[in-house]
Amino acid sequence: MLYADLLIHSAYMMATMKGHSECPARGEGMSEIGLIKDGAVAIREGLIVAVGTTEEVLAGGWVGPETRRISARDKVVTPGFVDPHTHVIYAGSRENELSLKLKGVPYLEILKQGGGIHSTVRSTKQASDEEIKAQTSRRLQTMLSLGTTTAEVKSGYGLTLDEEIRSLRLIKELDSEQVIDLVSTFMGAHAVPPGYSEEEFTNYIIDNVLPQIATQDLAEFCDVFCEPGVFSINSSERILVKAKQLRFKLKIHADELAAAGGAELAAKLSVTSADHLLQASDEGIAALAKQGVIAVLLPATSFNLAKNVYARAREMIRAGVPVALATDSNPGSSPTESMPFVLTLACLYLRLTPEEALTAATINAAHAVDRAAQVGSLEVGKQGDVLILDIPNLDYLPYHFGSNPVGTVIKRGIVVWSSVVAEHEREV
Repeated sequence: MLYADLLIHSAYMMATMKGHSECPARGEGMSEIGLIKDGAVAIREGLIVAVGTTEEVLAGGWVGPETRRISARDKVVTPGFVDPHTHVIYAGSRENELSLKLKGVPYLEILKQGGGIHSTVRSTKQASDEEIKAQTSRRLQTMLSLGTTTAEVKSGYGLTLDEEIRSLRLIKELDSEQVIDLVSTFMGAHAVPPGYSEEEFTNYIIDNVLPQIATQDLAEFCDVFCEPGVFSINSSERILVKAKQLRFKLKIHADELAAAGGAELAAKLSVTSADHLLQASDEGIAALAKQGVIAVLLPATSFNLAKNVYARAREMIRAGVPVALATDSNPGSSPTESMPFVLTLACLYLRLTPEEALTAATINAAHAVDRAAQVGSLEVGKQGDVLILDIPNLDYLPYHFGSNPVGTVIKRGIVVWSSVVAEHEREV
């Protein structure tokens, strides 16, 4: 008998997220989280081999004398969080912009003054590879301690061919050097740098940058900041069409600051996900639902911008749009690495239920980075990416904010972070 390497057992409540691996959850399906009382999951060689009640998994014969056993008694077990939208590869910080925001200076005005993205571009260019990786590694470690086991990472603080290649290369290096699985996205169309018109920089990306990124196989997705004053609908479409021709999967920053047709363009191009969507029109939401485009919502960004404007998640869910959640971790508009905080904001301001929020942060988020066959749910054959949450029930997760609910993080069947390892060790 091939015994499991690890058994997590006796969970008061285990949310498996079962049943949504083929297609992301929509509508009422976002409330179906596959709850098991007295739940257990067995993992061998990094993959899940059994899921069920503790009694069922023990009866399956997976537990042997060498199997490590971790008790989750009185705790909640879930899949690892998937963060499908981050900008964590950069150097420096932008706390100096807080005073400008408090004075009411708009984001695009800060950008025009050389701040915002341009500030981080300068800091990143001046930093060495080692400095960028060290700063990014610290952010990734914080994300891991807060339960994120898979994350998308965008370039976009380079804005030149050489610097964008450098950022994407460092993402690949970090993917192999630390625990979180990273999904790389090329986002050279993050801002128009000084000295270029929008059309000139769009042409530069299409003619010079995208082909090189594709040839070197440095990114899986291509994204663009589609927004008036940044990249227009026409420029965004040109970039994404070229990216699709070069076999990139597509994402789009859409309708964050204005209703500019970004959601409609996302549906037209059948992108994997449209992100932000604070100002998406009724027509845009309907188009996303029709095409099955995932809406990646970023409530921490709305919270930090302090305009009391949030994406219309309830309307999206009613329309049949599959909704995911992400931190948008970045040095300007969302300087956080906390998915638990994002779940709290999603419940308070997007009006998601705790079940819908968990779906959005796990299996739907996995679909948003094309990883639903590997992660996002606790099902046989998937990676053993598991969280043991030190909370009494699921409602407590968004209810109690400002502290870390994660007791143990397991990645591919190995404990990679734990608040207190010893107290979890129990015999069945």
